[in-house]
Amino acid sequence: MGAKVPYVVFGYGSLIFKPPPHVIAQVPGYLKGYVRRFAQKSHDHRGTPENPGRVVTLIHKEDWDAFSGSDPFPDDDVVWGIAYTIDPQYESEVRDYLDYREKDGYTLEQLDVYGVEHGHEKVVIQNCYVGHNDNPSFIGSEPIDALGERIWQSVGPSGRNKDYLYELSAAVKRLAPESHDSHLFALEVNWIYSLLGPRHSHAHGYRLDVGSLTRRGEITVLRRMVTNQAQLRRKRERSRNSSLWAVRDLHIGALAW
Repeated sequence: MGAKVPYVVFGYGSLIFKPPPHVIAQVPGYLKGYVRRFAQKSHDHRGTPENPGRVVTLIHKEDWDAFSGSDPFPDDDVVWGIAYTIDPQYESEVRDYLDYREKDGYTLEQLDVYGVEHGHEKVVIQNCYVGHNDNPSFIGSEPIDALGERIWQSVGPSGRNKDYLYELSAAVKRLAPESHDSHLFALEVNWIYSLLGPRHSHAHGYRLDVGSLTRRGEITVLRRMVTNQAQLRRKRERSRNSSLWAVRDLHIGALAW
């Protein structure tokens, strides 16, 4: 009898920054002919039944093209993620855990996952949870601004929807030099832009253009602007508090006289 094939699951969403338990090995990999999009409602993790958030799902490029002619990134067709090998002793436990975690519209499938080994491209068939466009939680394509607004305001049992976006975007960037995702980065720019405010952003020459503001260098600049603005707000608040205490001390002194 041959050795049992290890259970390997490919994560392209929250599994990248929140891995499953009992992982004994992990390696970056990518899918060809797919897109990752915030096209799935989240009623149980990053939203509620009354106010569902948005999470990513994996969609075959041809299926996405058929009903999403408004996608600003029509040439995307590679999705980076992480392949996790599970300790065989806990395979059944992890399967049950993932089935429950991905219960809101996701189906387990086997897909070709690519990687690079010794300088050569290698393909391995691995397990992956996919949200098909006929599942009840599939929402399809939404304009970046409207999608961003939904993500900013949604909160669920697993936390704020915008934290999901930020952690996923940051995690994808760390996978490999080639691990670019225009859709994720455009939403991140939208989020940063909303924090800066239009007056501050326009004064520095930044306008929300999903076709051009998705490069890592520009996102780094925008993040630095957000950090500087936050530091400035804290400095002003400290100065204001100091002034209030000074006025209070003067008032007390006047009463004493």
